[in-house]
Amino acid sequence: MKDDINQDITFRKLSVFMMFMSKGNIARTADALELSNVSVHRALHTLEEGVGCPLFIHKGRNLVPLPAAWTLLEYSQDVMSLMSRGLEETRKVAGVGRGRLRIGTLYSLTLETVPKIIMGMKLRRPSLELDLTMGSNQILLDMLEDDALDAILISTKEGEFAGAKFDVIPLFHDDIFLAAPASEKLNSAQNADLRDYADRKFVSLAEGFATYAGFQEAFSVAGFEPEIVTRVNDIFSMISLVQAGVGFSLVPGRMKKVYENDVQLLKLAEPYQMRQLISIVYSHHRERDQDLLALAAEGRMYALLGLNK
Repeated sequence: MKDDINQDITFRKLSVFMMFMSKGNIARTADALELSNVSVHRALHTLEEGVGCPLFIHKGRNLVPLPAAWTLLEYSQDVMSLMSRGLEETRKVAGVGRGRLRIGTLYSLTLETVPKIIMGMKLRRPSLELDLTMGSNQILLDMLEDDALDAILISTKEGEFAGAKFDVIPLFHDDIFLAAPASEKLNSAQNADLRDYADRKFVSLAEGFATYAGFQEAFSVAGFEPEIVTRVNDIFSMISLVQAGVGFSLVPGRMKKVYENDVQLLKLAEPYQMRQLISIVYSHHRERDQDLLALAAEGRMYALLGLNK
């Protein structure tokens, strides 16, 4: 079409042109943009060809703008300003760069892991607001896939997200323990064989929670189905029920520091031993989001320093 914009007219060349019009010569423009003089000259020359009319005249070694260049500058400033606003609005619609990060987490990670990561994030990006949502592994993953969350901290399996859909930042491994009421007389020096507790009542998390999957797996190895008196939707309620003597349960070791005086936590015998891998997960298409890059960097630092210990 007659009105099509020539492919030689690019945002990069317009940026070089606008800087040249501000600085007045090629050398200062090259310094400001960290380009070579040749690159600046080539950008201006090909832009002039794309526009289809002279923009400059040579006076000695200097390029002097013609009236046409000043007209182009006026419209270039409008175009660049409009495009900047357009990109900002586009990122907002996509959930990027809003100054707010929506993070989903397992309930159990709010004791230590999440507060430490949030503190680190506030140091990296003081103006960033963090919205926190708690839920089960499955609920959080569903919300991430629906773009209702920007990143989640959940239990993952090795190779579970091997495709290109998600980026995964491993944080730490956590062992699973048998949790018993403090009133029970148990031999804490001996690892717990689940078969010895076949006649006990248990409380469990609901389906979809990471610890529930481990619960099912452990008792499958033990060869019996435990009597579950109730299922709950958060780990703190579950431990409160154990503490009250309602039943036994299986809990991750990260709960030990807070509840070691209220419940007994026994290491499982070798056949039943399990480890959860806790990771940060976010969509791969957001890999260039500066807020998520900061979260990933904080996660790697957390893992490197072993801050869960």
